Amino acid sequence: MKFEDANFKTVSRDRRAGVLLHPTSLPNSLPNGDIGHQAYRFIEFLNSHGFKVWQMLPLGPTHDDKSPYQCLSSHAGNPLLISLDWLEDKKLLNREVIDEKLDGDAYRYQCLKQAGDYFYQLDSKEWRTSLIDFNKQHDFWLSDYALFIAFKKKFNNTPWYEWPDDIRHREKKALELARVELDEEVQQVKFEQFIFFTQWKEVRQYAKRHSIELFGDIPIFVARDSADVWADRNNFLMDENGDMDFVAGVPPDAFTDTGQRWGNPLFDWEFMQSDKYQWWKERFKTQLELFDLVRIDHFRGLQACWQIPQQDETAINGEWHDVPGNELLLELFNSYEHLPLVAEDLGVITDEVIALKEKFNLPGMKVLHFAFDGNTHNPHLPHMHSIDDVVYTGTHDNDTTLSWAEDDNNYNKEYFESYLGIENMSVQQRAWALIRAALSSVSFLSVLPMQDLLMLGNSARMNMPGTVGGNWQWRFEWRQVQPEKMTNISQLITLYGR
Repeated sequence: MKFEDANFKTVSRDRRAGVLLHPTSLPNSLPNGDIGHQAYRFIEFLNSHGFKVWQMLPLGPTHDDKSPYQCLSSHAGNPLLISLDWLEDKKLLNREVIDEKLDGDAYRYQCLKQAGDYFYQLDSKEWRTSLIDFNKQHDFWLSDYALFIAFKKKFNNTPWYEWPDDIRHREKKALELARVELDEEVQQVKFEQFIFFTQWKEVRQYAKRHSIELFGDIPIFVARDSADVWADRNNFLMDENGDMDFVAGVPPDAFTDTGQRWGNPLFDWEFMQSDKYQWWKERFKTQLELFDLVRIDHFRGLQACWQIPQQDETAINGEWHDVPGNELLLELFNSYEHLPLVAEDLGVITDEVIALKEKFNLPGMKVLHFAFDGNTHNPHLPHMHSIDDVVYTGTHDNDTTLSWAEDDNNYNKEYFESYLGIENMSVQQRAWALIRAALSSVSFLSVLPMQDLLMLGNSARMNMPGTVGGNWQWRFEWRQVQPEKMTNISQLITLYGR
């Protein structure tokens, strides 16, 4: 059967509710949460209150700014998410010999190094066989990534486009020598990825037993300084040295008057067409191993990309350039009969983008923070939603709903109160009304950020688009969970059939 003639199997439209929380925001005594005991407790928490979906941000290894949307790899897991408790439980780690004075990240890496050294000394056929199987299964990305990280360490974390010429240009002899010289570092990286994927598999199995779907996120672009770009520059619009004439971003929008200059490499779609989008197929192979649902961040970029001159400091002077998203999605559905994708279709959306989304039966997004400007035809208003939408109070890029409700400049207060049929509401009542509106929507999936469940203010914001520093750091504590509010949420989930 040709998929052009088929009904594309994507996401079930069964009615349900979810919570948006990145694993780094889970409670932990170290600077970030991980996929250890607290992840299991969070799954139990979701299940006990009637939620069926745990949505999170990309899980990849980050640069120093901690942004999960600028990762070192589109396949690898972030080693800082590895549970040290799990390693202790498996008798692979003895924390008593680790210097407790090390800062958070350094402490975690030292623990991982000790665990890796011990692991490779073990006489365990079971562990060794599992590692060999993992390396074979993931070799299409793992070997290059491990060598890339080893080089990053050797060259003091400088980006690959500043490495020595023979390494930057991936000359065969130089790489062969490096694999021998850096073997210990390469094996350590492979160990960390093996442990991450092993732990994640257990988390996913536990979630399934508790009827929780894991909802991931794919940034449409990848970081310039990433293993993907270093290992296969043919997929990107750049020269052999990594120099680019244009970079990716978005035009001015609700978040910023000058647009967002992300600086990511643009794809060489002509080359990708020539090998039938192999890079994308491999990318989805990894994501489908990790998640039950996957959001394509900036889905708009599969119809056209905003190309910004490299020398420009803002995104204002960019231009839209069409891309073969229709052909790409056909190839992906040919490779994966079931693709549970959600399109992040926020921002400047054209009829062509809508047509692409609808052709492949992909759900889109609605955000209530954008709804109440007084325009009765605003697509984010609840009466404009459809079953094919995923509705949010706000996303990781928005302020918390409590903080949003405090500032009348964010919405038309008179229209907001009239629409919801309540006058003279307190700030908390406005936030609560927005949560109720999200859960009562006809949309098949309603997702609430954890910050909104906890009724937290601006200090709990996850990210401010267009800014550098101070983002991606928020974490919650279980003492912030108010049983009475959670009981009310559970009642709403039942009341609205989620």
